[in-house]
Amino acid sequence: MKWPFVFACALCTAFGLLLGVLLPVDLTRPGPEGGMSTPALPLEPAGSQSGSDQETPALDPEDNFALLHAAGLACEAISRRDFTALASYVHPDRGVTFTPYSTVDFDTDLTFTADQIRALEQDQTTYVWGLEDGRGLPIQMTMAQYLDRYVWDADYTRAPELGIDQIITGGNALENLAEAYKGCRFVDFCYPSADPVNDGLDWSSLKLVFQAGEHSWYLVGIVHGEWTI
Repeated sequence: MKWPFVFACALCTAFGLLLGVLLPVDLTRPGPEGGMSTPALPLEPAGSQSGSDQETPALDPEDNFALLHAAGLACEAISRRDFTALASYVHPDRGVTFTPYSTVDFDTDLTFTADQIRALEQDQTTYVWGLEDGRGLPIQMTMAQYLDRYVWDADYTRAPELGIDQIITGGNALENLAEAYKGCRFVDFCYPSADPVNDGLDWSSLKLVFQAGEHSWYLVGIVHGEWTI
């Protein structure tokens, strides 16, 4: 399912009964210069409750609204460098796996726990994240450096296109996300092109992968994509 984010919210509002989801009118606020809107909701896990006497509803794994809600809040948490909020979405047992170039490989991709994400600002360890495209050199970076280069290389809260369980743009790197994360769902925040003069050779994307829990979506994968040689 491929939607520009603002259009997706409008479509869901107008046809909520048909789609099985009904978005409140204040879910998003328009982004500047026609960019993707950002969530106007508090940064809290989808399953959290404001009152202890309220029963948490069971999660419907087919509910696109709940998935978009979780993905939008996780994306904004990354943009704000709010790692406490981001950690609240990380799967408590599986953790979250980082992939630098579209192709998921659990043998080489690094996985971090929620506690490690929460302590990110204090983590000065240099990790090897894989091999750099075109050069084949090890990607040796701290987690903060990796986030700047291979996660938040663009402002994905304003990405012009968004895909639900669909890859918007791909290159010569194998797009195996769906096969690697069986039983999971994902949202693709994509810039098909940063500048038309480059004819799409400057595309980039951030795919947030979630596994359904009993009451919440849990973040299990952060897959970065870009044009590769």
